[in-house]
Amino acid sequence: MDMLYNSDTYSVMHLQVQDDALVPVRPDVPALARHGFEIVDKRSGKELFLEGSWAEQFQAHLRAWQENAPTQEEVEDTLAGYAELAQNPVVVH
Repeated sequence: MDMLYNSDTYSVMHLQVQDDALVPVRPDVPALARHGFEIVDKRSGKELFLEGSWAEQFQAHLRAWQENAPTQEEVEDTLAGYAELAQNPVVVH
């Protein structure tokens, strides 16, 4: 798990499948089937997990940001678009 972005408004984590993910440490805890991104909207207290084609689309944004060095406003605007899809409340455990 890697923190990619953290501001007062959003945080973005990259969750990756471990090579040993097929052998769960605890059988009662599901392992990730593939990598994804968790976006937390701190204002609404909701989070969104992107996987599959959504994760690929978000990965394309990350590559573009690496090449073009966006402003914080540009990053936040992009994250706001994804955050509109967030339905899950953030649960601290």
